[in-house]
Amino acid sequence: MAGERNGREDRPERPLPLSHEPLAQEFPEEQPQLGPPHRQDEREEEDGEEEESERSEDQLKAVLDEDTAAEGLHTLGYSAPGTEYAFLHLSLPGRELSDISILSGFTHLQKMDLSSNKINDLSCISHMPYLTELNASKNQLTTYFNFKAPKNLKEVDFSHNQIPKMQDLSAYYCLTKLLLDYNEIEELGGLEQCHSLTQLSLSHNRVTAIGGLENLPIRTLDLSFNQIEKVNGLKTLRSLRKVDLSHNKINSLQGLEEHELLQVINLEDNQVAELSELKWIKDLPLLRVLNLLENPLQEQDGYWLSAIFMLLQVTELDLKKVSVEEKVAAVNKKDPPPEVVAAADHRVHVFFNFQQPQRVLDSTLPGAGESYPMLVLVGPLAGGRRQLSLKICKQFKKFLRFGPCHTTRRAYFGEVNRLDYYFISQEEFDKMVETGKFLATYKYGGHRYGLGRDTVESIAREGLAVCAHLEIEGAHSLKNTYFEPKYILLVPKDKGKYQEHLRRTGLFSRPEIEEAVSRVDMYLQINQDSPGYFDAVINTDDLDEALTELTHLVRVYLGLEPSELLNTIQGSRDQLSPQEPPSPAEGTPALSRTPSFGDFMDPITKNYPRDLQDLLMAPPGSVEEASFQRRFSAARRALLLPRDSDPESKGSHQQLPKKTTPPLPSDARSVLQEQNVAGPGSRKSKVKEATKGFREFGPVRGPFLVPPDAAPARDPRTEVLIPQRVGREAGEAKAEHQEPGGAGKGLESKESAEPGENLQRKSSKAKLGSSPVPQLQPQPGSHSKPVLPPIPPGRKSSNP
Repeated sequence: MAGERNGREDRPERPLPLSHEPLAQEFPEEQPQLGPPHRQDEREEEDGEEEESERSEDQLKAVLDEDTAAEGLHTLGYSAPGTEYAFLHLSLPGRELSDISILSGFTHLQKMDLSSNKINDLSCISHMPYLTELNASKNQLTTYFNFKAPKNLKEVDFSHNQIPKMQDLSAYYCLTKLLLDYNEIEELGGLEQCHSLTQLSLSHNRVTAIGGLENLPIRTLDLSFNQIEKVNGLKTLRSLRKVDLSHNKINSLQGLEEHELLQVINLEDNQVAELSELKWIKDLPLLRVLNLLENPLQEQDGYWLSAIFMLLQVTELDLKKVSVEEKVAAVNKKDPPPEVVAAADHRVHVFFNFQQPQRVLDSTLPGAGESYPMLVLVGPLAGGRRQLSLKICKQFKKFLRFGPCHTTRRAYFGEVNRLDYYFISQEEFDKMVETGKFLATYKYGGHRYGLGRDTVESIAREGLAVCAHLEIEGAHSLKNTYFEPKYILLVPKDKGKYQEHLRRTGLFSRPEIEEAVSRVDMYLQINQDSPGYFDAVINTDDLDEALTELTHLVRVYLGLEPSELLNTIQGSRDQLSPQEPPSPAEGTPALSRTPSFGDFMDPITKNYPRDLQDLLMAPPGSVEEASFQRRFSAARRALLLPRDSDPESKGSHQQLPKKTTPPLPSDARSVLQEQNVAGPGSRKSKVKEATKGFREFGPVRGPFLVPPDAAPARDPRTEVLIPQRVGREAGEAKAEHQEPGGAGKGLESKESAEPGENLQRKSSKAKLGSSPVPQLQPQPGSHSKPVLPPIPPGRKSSNP
């Protein structure tokens, strides 16, 4: 026994560990044999004491002391009263603090950051009257604002806490920013008196409806990750700029309209299924960013371009930048401009026409000089186009014939098939398109309209010009062809009277009337923005006056009345210079002043620049008179038909036999030589340069200054002899026809002869000279009537 005891005593003792856990790990089998039971009780007591000491240490650490507070103080400056220096900012994030009662003595603090702690009581803030910013996020708050309100508190962050509901914040009237993200709030409220609040965030809560935000100046609103189903309660937030409603249950965007300052909308992960819902936000002028990711409407075909088209102001859609090319593609696909539609239609007609057996349209084929004459009346629905077209064609039946268009709509009351329109079905219309039967087509009011090739060709083969009436879309389409009509805009100026007229007809529905009235401004805007697009504008408030103006205009186009260009220039001289006008040169007929129709033409013919006005005020010289004479002679030779010298003859046709034109007399050659003497710096060249834009209106007509013995000119293209007007003195009462042979013998005509009487019939009663009377040489395609003089093409550019 003694040996055993001595043996155990001689064995060195193993040092005891600090706790029992390492011992159990090192000697797992010897743990039950540590000693008697009282030793285990002692060890458990020691462990309890250690835990209590650790708990006390933790409690000491959770309590904010002065040393720790001193570590977070910074920004030394004047206190709010300005009487002493103090630390204004305190930052103690992530310190695991739970008791901050010591901060009650820090009365001069203005900004405080206590985020990422274990704070559940902020009553100490009641002693900080100058506090403006507070960050208490990521704490253990179950209530907020449980302190006396600092009067200047502006920004507060209570996110990532355990706040169950909102409370009345009427005392915090200076509050501008409130963050309550990641809480347990179910209902909005208590903010009615926060009239300075501009930013509110309640993401990751349990909000089911938007309310309690009426008339607040909120600019940024974040209600993402909630359970909101409808966007309402935002109507009075007129200052709203950014709204985040992502990750909710919203299926309609109604409620976001009328927010003219809204710039960013986030609707990711909602239940918006129809593209039509975008109509509620398409009129927001400042909307630039829209996020519709993870919504059912993204699965629709053509969603991307459709959304871009409806929201052309957006620059970022679904977190992707929207390029200019994508916007152009969206517009061209959904609602292309009229010019694009017209160009596309023209390509279709050309393509299908080339697939058909080709034939030469000798009556309408563009020539080297003038294009086939056409008169197109453009204007809004039931604005007088139809009535004026039929009346003007009846009045000028020897020159014009109405060309009805094809249409797929039904005939209105009083309309006659093949007289007003060719009424056909949509299938027939499509078949005509596929066979290349149309020159131009357009769509208006859900119906198709088209001007047929055969319609124009049949009229042209009779030696007549076509008169048609179209909407502006038809004019866009026709301008892509090789035809160069005269476009006259017929538009009512009194929209109220026009609307009443449409209503009284009983033919149109209320939407059709509203659409037609709205297009009046569109027509006037086109005329204003695109000078020269229309050759003339006529007010149709009074159709009788409109007919008078249109008649005068057509007579000028047809050459039945002299052009007003020279008279307009002369009138400008009279207005700008009070002295007597210069007397005409010897042998030059006096120019009579006629009323100007500048009101019907582009106003650019009346508003001259200052340098041109100065030039027009000076009296013309001999070179300038010769220049005018040469241009008038060239214009006269450009006419394809002879007419009586009397302007009231309404352009009666005269058939003359073909005859070789004699050379110009010496007097005419001397005039041309005198014109060619002037150099580039002469007055003639200045006038020519100043009036360059006027020549674009076509050949100038008017009193043609031709020597009395000048021989008639011959058109080399048609071999048609064209007699020229003989210059007259002011006292002469009758016009005399120059003898075609150039011998100076006049051909007398009876005053009682009818305007349309044949010249051969007249000449049989008159004294004939030695030379035979020339006959008219008809052009191809004019087998029934002589070819009419073409209506001069309109001005191509707005620049004078």
